[in-house]
Amino acid sequence: MEKQLASLLQLLPQATVVGSSDKTITDITADSRTAQQGSLFICLKGATVDGHKFLPMAAAKGAVAAIVEDLPETAPEGVTLIQVADSREAMELVTPFFFDYPGKTLRMIGVTGTNGKTTTTNIIRLILRQAGYKVGLIGTINIMIDDQVTESHNTTPDVVDLQKALYGMVCAGCQYCVMEVSSHALALKRVAGIEYDCAVLTNITQDHLDYHKTMENYRDAKSLLFEHLTDGDKENKNAVFNMDDASSAIIKARTKANVLTYGKGHDNDIYPLSFTVAPKHMQLKLHTPVGEMDLELKITGEFNVYNVMGTVAAMLAEKIDKETICAVLDGFDGVPGRFQLVEAGQPYTVIVDYAHTPDGLENVLHTARSITKGKLWVVFGCGGDRDNKKRPIMGNLALQLADKIVVTSDNPRTEDPELIIDEIFTGMADVPAGKEVFRLSDRRDAIHFALAKAEPADVILIAGKGHENYQILKDKTIHFDDKEVVQEYWSDKK
Repeated sequence: MEKQLASLLQLLPQATVVGSSDKTITDITADSRTAQQGSLFICLKGATVDGHKFLPMAAAKGAVAAIVEDLPETAPEGVTLIQVADSREAMELVTPFFFDYPGKTLRMIGVTGTNGKTTTTNIIRLILRQAGYKVGLIGTINIMIDDQVTESHNTTPDVVDLQKALYGMVCAGCQYCVMEVSSHALALKRVAGIEYDCAVLTNITQDHLDYHKTMENYRDAKSLLFEHLTDGDKENKNAVFNMDDASSAIIKARTKANVLTYGKGHDNDIYPLSFTVAPKHMQLKLHTPVGEMDLELKITGEFNVYNVMGTVAAMLAEKIDKETICAVLDGFDGVPGRFQLVEAGQPYTVIVDYAHTPDGLENVLHTARSITKGKLWVVFGCGGDRDNKKRPIMGNLALQLADKIVVTSDNPRTEDPELIIDEIFTGMADVPAGKEVFRLSDRRDAIHFALAKAEPADVILIAGKGHENYQILKDKTIHFDDKEVVQEYWSDKK
């Protein structure tokens, strides 16, 4: 991929250009470490890091032009400087154009919400592949381009990385991209240049208030996906809403797209006629616009009933036939770290789940309770440098819904783990008779404690990190995988 610098400059008519515009751009990056010969380097001002400081490094690696807000005293030799008022806005304009707007070429399915995005997008990907399409996926766990998989670092990557990934999908012959769309991505315009075709709302519950400040702001950020759904020229635009979530009625009124609804009420397009939850599977009968669907699922839990209904609605909107949808759903056995059963030869049940919000923890605890014959254990913490308002709420939920609560560290980041645990404990002031609460700030020790004390009929839910294989501490990031800790414990025990 390459473009003439002069053509990029046409998108920035207010820019001041210092140097020649007669250059060929072969790449765009906002990370000086990835600059190469022919790069356009974008200097971004962040909360803690100013990209202007890295302009010399990008130039040394071969960057031939740079978008800046501030002109340096000494310009790197041979680098054309493009001064703009806002380098982020310039990036949002230039990057999709450079990659030939892949988000308008692909058919884009965006899934947003606090919980359920990963499971929903993964099922949708499998159904579309079964229907014969080449599919890309962008999500919390990874980025997939057909069968090629790379690790993901954000739920939704920044503008440059996202456009590169979408361009890679187009080059690989993909017709679809299924994408988790975070509130941050919508608010920060990381999805600039993308025309979505189908948008799914799973739910909106408390999360990311450290950034959005209020639930209204959080909801409004999610709403942007639906408000702009009919922008562009593509046909068959559909919005899918979980009508059991209070935000859906508000956002539904803001979209001009076709609407499909799901939920328990029989006034929805898709609703459950019956469902039976077992420890390792679930039977679900759905009413749908194309007739009843009788499903024997290898995933379980009421929250997965909603994930399945949202998926079915999106796939019917995309005109995928009922038989294909049912066949994939019956064979789907889950996503790593989403109510994942860990088998290590232990006499009790161990589940690892990504639940890191009040709603997410409540859902998985209810599901875990439904399969527990003995005592229900929960091992969990809360992330540092994130919404601290949810900490006592999650502590209170754990106390209400579990029998044995082990409060520990999650990703403390720059915060003191003990202080985070203190805030969780403010929601657990009165411990009812028959329940026990423990605190072990070392996550490995906390998991080992539950594994050592649990009885054969018990269930242990280890919540918060799910698929993550790392732990972010104050001064370093270490390898840490909840599932591995369980398996290693029982391997040593044997």
